[in-house]
Amino acid sequence: MKNIGFLSFGHWTPSPHSQTRSASDALLQSIDLAVAAEELGADGAYFRVHHFARQLASPFPLLAAIGARTSTIEIGTAVIDMRYENPLYMAEDAGAADLIAGGRLQLGVSRGSPEQVVDGFRYFGYDPGDDPSGADMARSRAEVFLKVIEGEGFAQPSPRPMFPNPPGLLPLEPYSAGLRERIWWGAGSNATAQWAAQHGMNLQSSTLKNDEDGRPFHQQQAEQIRLYREAWKEEGWEREPRVSVSRSIFALMNDMDRAYFGQGRDEHDQIGMIDESTRAIFGRSYAAEPDKLVEQLAEDEAIAAADTLLLTVPNQLGVEYNAHVIESILTHVAPALGWR
Repeated sequence: MKNIGFLSFGHWTPSPHSQTRSASDALLQSIDLAVAAEELGADGAYFRVHHFARQLASPFPLLAAIGARTSTIEIGTAVIDMRYENPLYMAEDAGAADLIAGGRLQLGVSRGSPEQVVDGFRYFGYDPGDDPSGADMARSRAEVFLKVIEGEGFAQPSPRPMFPNPPGLLPLEPYSAGLRERIWWGAGSNATAQWAAQHGMNLQSSTLKNDEDGRPFHQQQAEQIRLYREAWKEEGWEREPRVSVSRSIFALMNDMDRAYFGQGRDEHDQIGMIDESTRAIFGRSYAAEPDKLVEQLAEDEAIAAADTLLLTVPNQLGVEYNAHVIESILTHVAPALGWR
């Protein structure tokens, strides 16, 4: 395991039981947690993007702010739903945020998951045509995004520009070198993982995927990773791809940890339907004393196959407690998994 970071959904609720009661709290605490995670030695700070929900929704202002407050930690998304994005506008935002962060963005993009409203992307002005789920639209927009962040000119300059132009067709600005190799695709199936490899994107695999053969989640996810790497090799890409998996993992270090997570819930995979036709498998959570966690995680085939592990954090419990969650894993569990 080369890299360990955290993944936050940025939930907020006005409930008195939440430490994150407003959108402002969610954003500012996300920045503070990224700073704390960097100080603890974590490798990445990643954020989920959801629209029409009391969660993080507009990633680039947040990523830029974290980039300005930190210096070494990777800053990423897992994932941006491309059904909602204008890929050219997104390319400008991504280039600016990456430059502010000094080339540390790791952007996860995908079709996204079921949302809070029916066809929410239509409210953003996007019509998928004959593709009711928007999956094809998401992939085509991702392809456009990948092309324009390469920095090549494609737009015909005006013969009477307001400012002098360089010769030739014009690219989008600002351009951030290297960003193209730091784009990840969030794959929910074996086929989309292979598609990501064909397009030269790194792979993000979360805590759920299509149930494709009935085996335990971690074994299906390990198979997905194997197929992805085979497809990558077949395409002949020169660089080594990166693969991340996310997990809910809690080291039970004190009475508070045991009260929150020591009840033995979610210790098994679950099966459910994410839409009318898609059967999905949801991976188990891990919560135990550190020595027990090491034994359990050593048997997780997908964690062993990946190079990056993202720890999903309960952000509404506050920055201090989540820093404790991250520190407990980094200090008492991660070294036994081969980290550092």
